[in-house]
Amino acid sequence: MTDPRDRLGRPIRDLRISLLDQCNFRCPYCMPATEYHADYQFLSRRERLTHDEILRLARIAVGLGVTKLRLTGGEPLLDKKVVGLVSRLAAIEGVDDFALTTNGMLLAPLAQDLAAAGLRRITVSLDSMDEDVFRAMSGSRGELGQVLEGIAAAERAGLRPIKINTVVQRGVNDHTLLDLLDHFRGSGHIVRLIEYMDVGNRNNWRYEQVIPSREILKLIHERWPLRPVDPRYQGEVARRYKYLDGQGEIGFITSVTEPFCGSCSRARLSADGVLYTCLFAATGTSLREPLRSGASDEDLADLLTRVWLARSDRYSEERRVQRPSEQVINKVEMYRVGG
Repeated sequence: MTDPRDRLGRPIRDLRISLLDQCNFRCPYCMPATEYHADYQFLSRRERLTHDEILRLARIAVGLGVTKLRLTGGEPLLDKKVVGLVSRLAAIEGVDDFALTTNGMLLAPLAQDLAAAGLRRITVSLDSMDEDVFRAMSGSRGELGQVLEGIAAAERAGLRPIKINTVVQRGVNDHTLLDLLDHFRGSGHIVRLIEYMDVGNRNNWRYEQVIPSREILKLIHERWPLRPVDPRYQGEVARRYKYLDGQGEIGFITSVTEPFCGSCSRARLSADGVLYTCLFAATGTSLREPLRSGASDEDLADLLTRVWLARSDRYSEERRVQRPSEQVINKVEMYRVGG
């Protein structure tokens, strides 16, 4: 079956591929250092999908209707052969959008090679332009100047438009938002402000730490008037706004206060080959085992189709009607499936 639709009528259009579960940051909201310490056992090379396996699954997914591929992590640029994989994935017919999400620390020396290999866009996670706040939010692992060098290199390489993803936490980095927006206004880069989400099980998420996007929008609008613009495509995650003075665009990702489950067309493949149909999923389906047990492409396509047809995930919408004591806590960690 091509173009399978899940139980809520949603097609599969976007495959996010986690290359590895390791990261050079220890962001407290994703991989706190107290949990992911020097002795933590990440996946071994044998446990991770090979590039050949990733390529095969990506081709099968495109045959079922996927048109967007995104490489994530962990930190995908820790994969020393990532440029070669990009080149092979970029050659798949039917892919309209091919992007990579990174924290930017390793981007500068790789940006030109990634672009030459066929990567089309880069998203950089950057939570503050205040050096102290940035360093704290990266778990004391990040260097702001190095990330900005990576963004500049990506711009020179033509990996545009560059999206800057900023997770907003009340009392942590909210006081630095206007400075961050001011830095990127007029640059052509698109800052996307993300409500702090209850991803995984280890970041001690509390609703009190969430700043609703409508509150942030009001703050920004008072400084730089904004107007809403239509989404570029059905199922676009960010709500888009443009500055009235022509200095660019920003977006809001409102998974907590205004969830968008109804248009979600994203599947996520973890580094160990588990397919997840929701960022907040508790369980997934292993594709690695049938891959390594001799399954044909038709077998794998049938398995992926059956998983998608059975999909009914709408966690963010359900979160809104639950009391905090009723929240599901056994969720896959974000570093395993990307954001």
